[in-house]
Amino acid sequence: MADTVTEDEREGHNGADVAAPPPVRLRRDIVSVCIAVLLVSVAALVPLVFDRTLLARIFAEAPPLFAHWLPHTGPGTVPAIVIAVLAVVAMPALALRLSFVGLCVVTWAWALAWTVSLALIDGPQRGYAGRLERPDEYLSEVSGVASIPTMLREFADRIVDGQPDSWTTHVSGHPPGALLSFVVLDRMGLGGGAWAGTWCIVTGTSAAVAVLIAVRRLGDERWARRCAPFLVLFPGWVWVGVSADGYFMAVAAWGVALIAVAATERGWRRALWATVAGVLLGFGIFLSYGLILVGVVALAVLLAARTARPLPWACAGALIAVVAFWASGFWWLDGYHLVVERYYQGIASDRPFAYWGWANLAATLCVLGPAAAAGVGRAFRWPPRRMWHSAPTVLLLGGLAAIVIADLSALSKAETERIWLPFSLWVMVGTGLLPIRHQRIWLVLQATLALLVNHLLLTYW
Repeated sequence: MADTVTEDEREGHNGADVAAPPPVRLRRDIVSVCIAVLLVSVAALVPLVFDRTLLARIFAEAPPLFAHWLPHTGPGTVPAIVIAVLAVVAMPALALRLSFVGLCVVTWAWALAWTVSLALIDGPQRGYAGRLERPDEYLSEVSGVASIPTMLREFADRIVDGQPDSWTTHVSGHPPGALLSFVVLDRMGLGGGAWAGTWCIVTGTSAAVAVLIAVRRLGDERWARRCAPFLVLFPGWVWVGVSADGYFMAVAAWGVALIAVAATERGWRRALWATVAGVLLGFGIFLSYGLILVGVVALAVLLAARTARPLPWACAGALIAVVAFWASGFWWLDGYHLVVERYYQGIASDRPFAYWGWANLAATLCVLGPAAAAGVGRAFRWPPRRMWHSAPTVLLLGGLAAIVIADLSALSKAETERIWLPFSLWVMVGTGLLPIRHQRIWLVLQATLALLVNHLLLTYW
């Protein structure tokens, strides 16, 4: 047992799971991955093999993902494989040797390069420049916004379907901050799908750095370094490139990271960072209604830091964003109630929650990958109070709690591979529990999953 403790400390476990010898932990990893594979397999096979009538009602041709089967290669195929191989070979060592600032830069750059290459597997137009130009996307409405104040003032009136001037699907399904962002990009001379896609990928991949900073600020730089390779090869980058939800994820992630910074500062610095975090998180709920659940992750940060002192400042910052939109003519609660009505005007009224209530989780596992599944298995220890002893584990639990609440709301039936990105990202923190000596094996599995998804399926995002 003494040897086991020494090994764990050398790998940076910080005492996590010390009571369980290596064979027990390995069996737990295998069981966790098998459960994840089983759930995904059942979600895929039930409508395809056992109930073909269900396939017509779930509106997903490659369940549990919103995609259709189309084996293909593209200009991004070779770069994606090369970047993934280099990450598997070099990133574990670099994560331990680089300065922390250097690690953040390398993690962001590597994740950015891999995300772009994954998007280009579908081709420059279909996979990158054209993704956000479809008729149901944000850019289709940008040219019709002659006045930003008028757009904000009249936004809620155009949410419900069946009107001559109803917003397109994605615009109506989100608060005005999402459309506003792309209108501002257009007014800056960065209009069109290529610029919009670049914006989503560049901002979206920066969320990996936000996770590293949050974990380090909560007192565990070694854990952050162990997560870094898995953040580079996060399968969720498939849906960040190109999806506006990648941008939403980044705003939320930086808000949570700055809460962690504020929780570990004093005086005016705490007030400053907490206020900025609040503004970001407040703006986030005007990008996507579901981002209000990121508040669960933010509270998990304060719980992990064992302080509530940043909370008043963060609430004040969030109030700034809420008041700004209210003064412009949009009240969040009005928009939320109207979007629920619009949601059930579409295919959501036909999609059965009896299937998606659990298949949503299968889709999310495709985003997280087997390494994250193993990390979650390691995080859940007995007795339960041991789970709260590690700050990063509390972050992971916050991400899981947000996912469970979102699922139970029944307002995300399908497409959760992109919608829940802001929550799934924090579950990746669990990969810090995996032994360093096994990292490359897990990284191969993560990269393989992402490459298979992008080469076998044509994802909608």
